[in-house]
Amino acid sequence: MLISEIILENFMSYEYARIPLKPGVNIICGPNGAGKSSILLGISVALGQSYTERSKRLSDLIRWGKDIGRVTIVLNNSRVGGRRPVPKINKDQIYLTRVLRRDGKYWFEIDGAAASKADVLRLLSRFNVDPDNMLIIMHQDMAEQFIILSPQEKLKLVESAVGLEPYRRNVLEAQSKLNRLISQEESLNKMLESAEQTLNYWREQYERYQEKKQLTLKRRFLERELAWAEVSRMEDDVSRVRGMVGERRTRLSEIESLMGEREKSVKSIEEKIKALRNEWRRLLDERISLEREKARYDIDLYRSGEVLKSLREFFIEGERGLRALSRLLPSGSADAGAEQAEAGRVLDEINRWLSGLKSKISEMEDIVEISSIKLANIEVKLLDVKDEMFRVERSLDDLVGALIEDRVNLAVLGYQRSELLSEIEGLEKNLNSLILSLNEAIKRAEEMGSRIATTRSPNEILDEIRVIDGRLMAMADISEEVERMYESYSKLYLELKERARIAAENREKTLEEIRVRMEAWRNVIGNLLESVNAEYQSILSQVSGSGFVRLINENDIEAAGLEIYVGFKGSPPIPLNIYSQSGGERSTATMAFLLALQKHIKSPFRAIDEYDVHMDPRNREVIANLLISAVKNEGAQYLAITPNQMFFEGKDVHIITVQNVDGKSLIRELV
Repeated sequence: MLISEIILENFMSYEYARIPLKPGVNIICGPNGAGKSSILLGISVALGQSYTERSKRLSDLIRWGKDIGRVTIVLNNSRVGGRRPVPKINKDQIYLTRVLRRDGKYWFEIDGAAASKADVLRLLSRFNVDPDNMLIIMHQDMAEQFIILSPQEKLKLVESAVGLEPYRRNVLEAQSKLNRLISQEESLNKMLESAEQTLNYWREQYERYQEKKQLTLKRRFLERELAWAEVSRMEDDVSRVRGMVGERRTRLSEIESLMGEREKSVKSIEEKIKALRNEWRRLLDERISLEREKARYDIDLYRSGEVLKSLREFFIEGERGLRALSRLLPSGSADAGAEQAEAGRVLDEINRWLSGLKSKISEMEDIVEISSIKLANIEVKLLDVKDEMFRVERSLDDLVGALIEDRVNLAVLGYQRSELLSEIEGLEKNLNSLILSLNEAIKRAEEMGSRIATTRSPNEILDEIRVIDGRLMAMADISEEVERMYESYSKLYLELKERARIAAENREKTLEEIRVRMEAWRNVIGNLLESVNAEYQSILSQVSGSGFVRLINENDIEAAGLEIYVGFKGSPPIPLNIYSQSGGERSTATMAFLLALQKHIKSPFRAIDEYDVHMDPRNREVIANLLISAVKNEGAQYLAITPNQMFFEGKDVHIITVQNVDGKSLIRELV
C-alpha cells in the first residue's frame, strides 16, 4: 500500500476531508457532481502530476471564497523486508503536501518542510510511482485518450508502467550515442578531409621548404667549396709565383756566376794590357832611345833625309798607334770610366811624346850626320824594336778587343741582373701579397668548414651558386613557419585520423551494442506482450469478445508500437479505435487491456476514474470482479471511481461513498 490517507483542505468542493485508503481495491462511488473525481485530482496535484482536468491554473482548484488550499497524502514508509522505501526518513508515514494560493504561489512540503518538485519526484521514484503515466493514474476521459494514442505512444506508456523503460532508454541512449558518433564521425571525416586538403597544401609547401633547405645547405656547401677553391687557386698562384721567383733566382745565380767569370776575365785582360802597355812603353822608350841615338849619328847630310824620313815614319807610326789605341778605348759604359781616364792619360802622354818626338826629329836631323857609323846597327835594333812593338800593338789590339767584348758582356749581364733583381723584387712583393691573401682566404674557408678537395674552378662554382640563387629567389615566399605549420597539420591530421578510426570502431561497437540492447528489448517486450496477450484474450473471452495485442515495427524502436485488436459477439478482431467500436466496447476493451497489464505494473498505487462508462451491467460486473482478482494477489493499491452503485458481496473491497450537501462534499466509508 502506498497511500494510507488523503487530506483535502479548501480543495474544490471539499472544505475539509480525510479519505482513508486501504490495500487492494478502493472503490469511490457516488452521484455525478458529488466530488468523486476531485479526490483523484487532489492525489494527482499532491503527487505533482502536470495534468489537471478541471482547470488550467491550480489556483482555480481552491475552494470558492478561500485564499489557500491544501492537499496532503500520507505515504506508507513502513519497512518491507526490513527496509523502508525511503531510508532517509526513519518513520512509517511521510506527509506529502501541495499548498495552493489564490495569488498563484504553489509549493510542496514533505513532512512540513518546503520541497521542490525535483525533491518530490525523487521521493516518488523511491516508491516506483510515475503520476504522469495514464496507465497508472487514468482520469476521466483518459480511456478515450489512450485509445486515440499512436501505437508508439501506447508502447511507451506500457514500458514505463511495467518498468521496462530502462530497456528502451538503453537502446535510445545507444542510438543517441550512435547518432552522436555518426555525427562525430561525419564531422571528423569532414575535418579529416579538410585537414587532408590543408595538409596536402602544407605538404607541398613543406616539400618546397625542404627543397629550399637543401638548396640553402647546398649553397652553403658551394660557398665552402668556393672558399676552398679560391684557396686552391691562390695556392696555385703562390706556387706559380714562388716557382717564378726560384727560376729567376737560379737565373740570377747563373748571371752572377757569369759576371764573376767576366769580371775575372776583364781583370786578367786589364792586367795583360797593362803589362803589354808597359812593354810597349819600354819598347817605345827603347825605340825612342835608338831613334835618338840614330839621330845623333845620322849627322850626315846624305843620311839626314833618311833619318828624317824614318823619324817621320816613326812619327806617323806613333799617330797610327795613337789612333789605334783611341779605337781600343771603351766608351758609353759606367764601368769604362776608370779605363777611359787611364787611356786619356796614356793618350795625353802619347800626344806629349809625339810632340817631343817632333822636337827630337829636329834634333836628330842634327845628330844623323854624327851617327852615320852606328846608324846601321841602330836601324837593325830599331827594326827589332819596331817588330816587337808591332807584335805588342797587335796583342794590345787583340786584348783591347777581348776587353771590350768582356766589358760589353759584363754590362749586358749587369743589365740582366738588374732586371732580374727588379723582377724578383716585384715577384716577391706579389708573393707576399698572395701569401697574405691566401692566409686570409684559408681563415675564411676554415670558418665555413674543413677543407674540401675540388677539381672545379671558382667560376664554375659561382655559376652553380647563381643557378641555386635563382631557384631560392623563386622560393622567397616560403618561410620557416611552413615546417611548423606542416608538423602542426600533420599532427592534427594523424590525431583526426586516429579519432576517426576510434569513432568508426566506437560506431561499430555501438551498432553491436544497439543490436544487443535491441535484442534484449525485443525479448523483454516480447515476453511481456506474450503474457499480456494471453491474459487479454482470457479477459475478453469472459465478456464475449476476442482480440490480441501485438508489437509492430519491432526492428525500429522509434517506430515500434503496440496495437490492440478487439472483436465482440463473434466479430473478427480489428484495431481498437474510436470509430470502429461502441463506447461500451471501447471501455470494456480498454479495461481488459489494463487488467491484463496489472500484474506487470510496478507502481504500488494505481487509479482510474469512471472506468465503467458505457458498459452494460453484465460487463460492468465482470470487469469489477476481474479488477478485484487482478489486484488481490499483487499487493497493489487500486483506486477506482464510478458513478454506478456497485455490490461486492464477499469481496475484500474498500468502498467510499461521496455526497454533496449544500456545496460540500462529504465522505462515508462502507466497510
